[in-house]
Amino acid sequence: MPDPLLQQALAAASSSPGALTDEQAVALLGADGDDLEALAALADDLRRRRVGDAVTFVVNRNLDGTRVGADPAHVRELVAEAVQLGATEVCVQGPVPAQAGPEGYLDLVRAVTAGAGTPGVHLHAFRVPEVLDAAARRGSTPRDFLVAAREAGLGSVPGTAAKVLDDAVRAELNGGVPDLPVATWVEVLRTAHEVGLTSTSTLVHGGPETPAQQVAHLRLLADVAASTGGVTEFIAMPSPLSPPSARATRALHAVARLLLDGSVDHVQAAWPKHPVDLVADLLRGGADDLGGLLLDGTLDPAAGQEAGTTLTREAAAALAERVGRPLRQRTTRYGDLAPA
Repeated sequence: MPDPLLQQALAAASSSPGALTDEQAVALLGADGDDLEALAALADDLRRRRVGDAVTFVVNRNLDGTRVGADPAHVRELVAEAVQLGATEVCVQGPVPAQAGPEGYLDLVRAVTAGAGTPGVHLHAFRVPEVLDAAARRGSTPRDFLVAAREAGLGSVPGTAAKVLDDAVRAELNGGVPDLPVATWVEVLRTAHEVGLTSTSTLVHGGPETPAQQVAHLRLLADVAASTGGVTEFIAMPSPLSPPSARATRALHAVARLLLDGSVDHVQAAWPKHPVDLVADLLRGGADDLGGLLLDGTLDPAAGQEAGTTLTREAAAALAERVGRPLRQRTTRYGDLAPA
């Protein structure tokens, strides 16, 4: 027997996604079978109207800050190699080691900028915990560090470390010990936007959180994005401890497209996190972006946390062809580059 609330939610999503209630959004997260296909179709139609048909990607390289952050000369070499391979974005994941000194984070930014040798390379680095760590090491406020980092060449910060934006869930995920408070995470991310940096936004799903907490998380992201204009994309990442089902993953991406409409334009189908068939389904259900190719290079292929995980342009093109859409290389902020 059809679920009346779910049918009502689908009707509301069809006529006015922005008017969905929290209860309706929760119902949509439970969609399955024909209802899931209807939800995916609604999200895909909204995606088409908002951002067009292109499946986008960025050519990037990841660097592990802990592994390379104390060796600016090596960082410069790795970045120069990435640029030669066509990268337009360098991502730094994780904290800089203590031996890098009080200005280690800024030294890393300067090394990336020097290695790039061109303003066309975007540095995406430093989650909220790293921003707080950098500020504490140099005895400054997070705002002062972010301003200095932007002036040195930082372009954007990752919205990771958000996990689930609920203090009780965060504590549970942290072994029962209080984690970085949601209010602090939001304050630092807002500050990054205020000083001229952009960010991504994320949700790690499939853990102890409820559908209602997922909806609350998306609502908070939408509020931050709408008030600052600084969020470029949303990325849903499956919990490594209890991976969600394909059904739940598809529903979440579709609901994210609906709830973030008007505040976050792009929804990513994170190809390293999902089987290729599911990535294709996500692209048919509200997602428009594949993320980065994650180049390794040959100088030091293990320099990034996701070493050995690379998407070729050919594989990206095959995914786009599979869903009947064109492929387009983008900048970090979704600007145009030469056709892929």
